[in-house]
Amino acid sequence: MLDKISLILLIIGGLNWGAVGIFQFDLVAWICGGQTGIISRIIYTLVALAAIWCISLLFRDETSVGKDRTAYGE
Repeated sequence: MLDKISLILLIIGGLNWGAVGIFQFDLVAWICGGQTGIISRIIYTLVALAAIWCISLLFRDETSVGKDRTAYGE
């Protein structure tokens, strides 16, 4: 579950960075009251924590991931 939440946050962050790069428009800052707004800073921090968590995906053993999924019926 934490993996899926982290991936969703990274997708949001990636789309936001894409908008910044292509259109020079920061969607998170626009929605949440500027880059220095507390809500914007929380969202940026959550995206950064999700990125750190997803680093672990690179080092996981693929066979153990498959076993976990079958154990939970996914």
